Amino acid sequence: MGTFKIEGGHKLKGSIQPQGAKNEALQILCSVLLTPDVITIHNIPDIVDVNKLINLLKKLGVKVKKLSHGSFTFQADDVNLKYLESDEFKIDGRGLRGSIMIVGPLLARFGRGYIPKPGGDKIGRRRLDTHFDGLIKLGAKFRYSKEDQFYGVEAKKLKGTFMLLEEASVTGTANIVMAAVLAEGITTIYNAACEPYLQQLCKMLNRMGAKISGVGSNMLVIEGVDNLRGTTHTMLPDMIEIGSWIGLAAMTKSELTIKNVSWDDLGLIPTVFRKLGITVEKQGDDIHVPAHTKGYEIQNFIDGSILTISDAPWPGFTPDLLSIILVVATQARGSVLIHQKMFESRLFFVDKLIDMGAKIILCDPHRATVIGHDFKSTLKATTMTSPDIRAGVSLLIAALSAKGTSTIQNIEQIDRGYERIDERLRAIGAHIERVE
Repeated sequence: MGTFKIEGGHKLKGSIQPQGAKNEALQILCSVLLTPDVITIHNIPDIVDVNKLINLLKKLGVKVKKLSHGSFTFQADDVNLKYLESDEFKIDGRGLRGSIMIVGPLLARFGRGYIPKPGGDKIGRRRLDTHFDGLIKLGAKFRYSKEDQFYGVEAKKLKGTFMLLEEASVTGTANIVMAAVLAEGITTIYNAACEPYLQQLCKMLNRMGAKISGVGSNMLVIEGVDNLRGTTHTMLPDMIEIGSWIGLAAMTKSELTIKNVSWDDLGLIPTVFRKLGITVEKQGDDIHVPAHTKGYEIQNFIDGSILTISDAPWPGFTPDLLSIILVVATQARGSVLIHQKMFESRLFFVDKLIDMGAKIILCDPHRATVIGHDFKSTLKATTMTSPDIRAGVSLLIAALSAKGTSTIQNIEQIDRGYERIDERLRAIGAHIERVE
């Protein structure tokens, strides 16, 4: 396993360009299965999870051509459906949670879609019910092999219907939308996810000839069409990476500019960081974070009670940034309650921060109270293991602000979501070394 060695306590300076959005890429790449025409996609992040999905598409028979860094063409004109029933697919599909989103397009275009129970971050229960309940409502027959943990859906022709989703699942909504665009009649999805990345998928599908209205709301109306054509699409910048760099600048008292952030798609992210007392300046389409040489102070609620920051489906605050917020709060003036509502195992990395000297009370699997140091006591270097993508980067930020040299093991987790993170951090002055 790879390891990062990080010498903390150095100020950073300069600008950093966020990568393409991982969570958008996983949806968009699955949608290439909906047409035999060529689709060109730009700003694809060069990260482990996305590359795994591209390789899976290749094994499905999709023709993939690299044009330049981050730009590819895809053509699914000769899909190998036999691969779906192979032992190789059962291994490949389990290695990536995003692979679940190939099911909707395959079902819509070819009448069947299969997937082994996918893996992904160990952050708590992540049910697939929304995906399959929606596909069943469209007329698919569902089967599940408990022995192989293998799911399947089949249908001669999907038919539009009304459905109220039990949860506003982003990947579940994406899967259902990709199936419904080729279904017969009109499909209405209420309590649909409305994240910018889901909006991007819908806009792309409309350019391909789909008829989706209500994009950006929680009610999508989809009029099925017979076929879709090719198009060109560019990914948004990754909002989680943008939030990570805001937190990094604050924790290291560094002046950083984050380039081309697509402000209109950031939602509450700047607002939440400002509640921690962090200055987030809009400069055109860039974010400028000045050096917080005097620290930053957490706001209380207007009645004087302790601030609570919690996650929620969009347009609420994204759960992927709560671990970053928690780390940043360790050096703030004041206290904050972090409430992770959506996943029950995402706060279990706080013991590593406590080992570094942070004042954190883990109330239960969903809540942690952070008492900030106000930089009067720096975090201390230590050796730790990255438990998942987001916690791993949170620990990396903590290490870059800490006194001494830290070691982070299992950095493959970080590589799953962040492109060449060590190289990009060194370019702005970080002392970080990758040891294989």
